[in-house]
Amino acid sequence: MNVSNLSRLEQQLGYCFSQPKLLLLALTHRSFSHHNNERMEFLGDSILGFLIAEALFGRFPGAREGQLSRLRAKLVKGQTLATIARRFSLGDWLQLGSGELKSGGFRRESILADSLEAVLGAIYLDGGIVAARKRALAWFADELASLTLEAPNKDAKTRLQEFLQSRGCELPQYQVLQVQGEPHQRHFVVECSAALLKEKTQGQGGSRRIAEQLAARAALIALGLEKTHD
Repeated sequence: MNVSNLSRLEQQLGYCFSQPKLLLLALTHRSFSHHNNERMEFLGDSILGFLIAEALFGRFPGAREGQLSRLRAKLVKGQTLATIARRFSLGDWLQLGSGELKSGGFRRESILADSLEAVLGAIYLDGGIVAARKRALAWFADELASLTLEAPNKDAKTRLQEFLQSRGCELPQYQVLQVQGEPHQRHFVVECSAALLKEKTQGQGGSRRIAEQLAARAALIALGLEKTHD
């Protein structure tokens, strides 16, 4: 892959490299070359952990250390990282060895998660901590917005459903109102309606799942079951 071909990925990531070779290295799996992204992934993993911890510290000023640790673990786990990587179609850009290509390595959760961390490490090396922070917060904006300290092991949709069921009400309904953007940058607007809500609530996000969770969280707030967080 030539560095000149990476401009479209840079656009998707929201960052233009002054040293494109750093991005190319971040996309190079160990199965492809001895000169690969493992060291950059190590760096990106540490930077991401710090940036997410910093964001959570500011977002939840009343949270205890254990609560913050659980929320951070939820955000930086491989499944979440792979989900974000798929939004950029990152797997299509990876340099993989023939064995990994044949076995579908470009779809593997662990490879996608590691590669996203490597890309963040590359951004840090290219533009410093300010650039890395800006990109990380943008990439994780939907996930950060959907977090809550209440019942951390249950998501908003589950909590809303259980509350309504406990009151003998029908399950909430979710309707997609809008889908905008290119395939790799979709933006969903979802509406939630439920029996006890005076007005329907809405949520917006980079996936239907996130938008539904935010609509459900808005419903919980409207019902007085959850507090807002600045």
